[in-house]
Amino acid sequence: MTIDVQTAEQPQLKRHVGIVGLLFASVGSIIGSGWLFGALNASQQAGPAAVISWALGGVMILLIALVYAELGTMFPLSGGVVRFPHLAFGSFASYTAGWITWVAVATTAPIEVEAALQYATKYAPFTSEHTVNGEIVHTLTGLGYASAVALMAVFVVVNYYGIRWFARINNALVVWKIAIILLVIAAFVLTAFHGDNFTSHGFKPAGWHGVFTAIATSGIVFSYLGFRQGIELAGETDNPRRNVPIAVIGSVLLTGLIYIALQVAFIGALSPSTISDSGGWAKLSFENDFGPLAAVASLLGLSWLAILLYVDAIVSPGDTGLIYTTVTSRISYAMARNGNAPQALARTTDRGVPFISLIVTFVVGLIVFLPFPSWQQLVGFITSATVLSFASGPLVLSALRRQLPDHERPFRLPGGHVIPVLAFWASNLIIYWSGWDIVWKLAVAVAIGFVLLPIYHVLGQDTPKLDLRAGATWVVPWLVGLLVISWLGNYPEPAAGNQDLLEFSTAIPVIFVFSVAIYVLAMMSPLSTEEIQAHVDRAMEESEQEEQELGSAP
Repeated sequence: MTIDVQTAEQPQLKRHVGIVGLLFASVGSIIGSGWLFGALNASQQAGPAAVISWALGGVMILLIALVYAELGTMFPLSGGVVRFPHLAFGSFASYTAGWITWVAVATTAPIEVEAALQYATKYAPFTSEHTVNGEIVHTLTGLGYASAVALMAVFVVVNYYGIRWFARINNALVVWKIAIILLVIAAFVLTAFHGDNFTSHGFKPAGWHGVFTAIATSGIVFSYLGFRQGIELAGETDNPRRNVPIAVIGSVLLTGLIYIALQVAFIGALSPSTISDSGGWAKLSFENDFGPLAAVASLLGLSWLAILLYVDAIVSPGDTGLIYTTVTSRISYAMARNGNAPQALARTTDRGVPFISLIVTFVVGLIVFLPFPSWQQLVGFITSATVLSFASGPLVLSALRRQLPDHERPFRLPGGHVIPVLAFWASNLIIYWSGWDIVWKLAVAVAIGFVLLPIYHVLGQDTPKLDLRAGATWVVPWLVGLLVISWLGNYPEPAAGNQDLLEFSTAIPVIFVFSVAIYVLAMMSPLSTEEIQAHVDRAMEESEQEEQELGSAP
């Protein structure tokens, strides 16, 4: 099956997102629940060197974002992260990327709802404290579940009324979120700043191992992942050539600077006695640390700021949940357009909304609350799954440069293979640093997708050929290799089930060699130039038809 071009009688996604809307969609998605917990979690993992963790995490994500800036302007298609692999490697590769992406984004709206309700526990018993595998988590109560359903329903209603209304609401909420973070930074620095905190208990108490572990497990990478919205909504912006690079790159740079400043302010604002009484950074704790920034504000006597933070702890995750409800439905839409999911998911209303995909997103979100009833239980899995979904981008870029060297590229990434290789290496490192306990669960999720694939091909109609030579040639060795390397490594600890055969100093170069090998393998096995050009022509025809039928936003 090929990508069908919809007829004029069948409405499609509407181009109602301008440059500010697209940038704010990315910034708004990035600034979700991660910043509310990340400063404390990163401090516990890396101590004051958490500042380095935020910077390195931002650089790694920026490398990946740069790759997608080129791809997103070449092919401004909604659900681009899913559809790009289809162009270069065919159905099997795009199905794999689509399944992983869908799993990641479908669980993000629920985790943002859980974050909002955890903070809201200050006002009502939405969550209760439990110990799971030795870790204190805050799980949803009966009232919490009912409230979670209501919040997810609100996301659906807003999305049903179209992308124009989503953009208007999101722009206002993003202004609020940025203002609150900047206010917190200024208030902490001006009220109390203890410079000795950066050295009194060691700048890197856990060494570089702690610095890199914090990148993957403390919420740092999770806090950056929203840059993808500039790609996923590329098909709905009025000037993708200009807007997509600004949204993708600008959102990472802007939020990176904000996060680093927030981490510095958080460390400086802590009372030295709090660190000493806790027994050092690894065991850092204080009263009401389920809402760490609000708790610090209260300890500093800034009750007004604490109130604003408790309010923002509902607004920020709620806004990100709204965005991811939008994006999840468009990932389903994109998979259906690729022929890797039922075509009903690609149907849109006269408002340009993929309504059936939206309903599926709502139902799956409710199911996710059952096995993962707390923020802490879900965040590591989402981080690894999302990064894994991004990782195919550098390989797609390399394949398209080789097979379609003369295709128009409104934004061309400089440096040849350097940045794509580094981006792919960075993706694999983040997955490895997330630890064996997360990687094997991610492998199970991927395996479920591979079980569903033949079932869909048996029961579905007009399913596409899988293009196994182009896709499986590198997809299978890559996924299996990541699993084996994680099993042989020492993240998080040998006692967790991995073998501790790869030390910290050897794992990084091993993953680099592995990344280069998979990169070369993928570059040598794409579809033929004719097949790629046929996929591209159909994709571009679809994009142009959307522009002609629906026009640009005023």
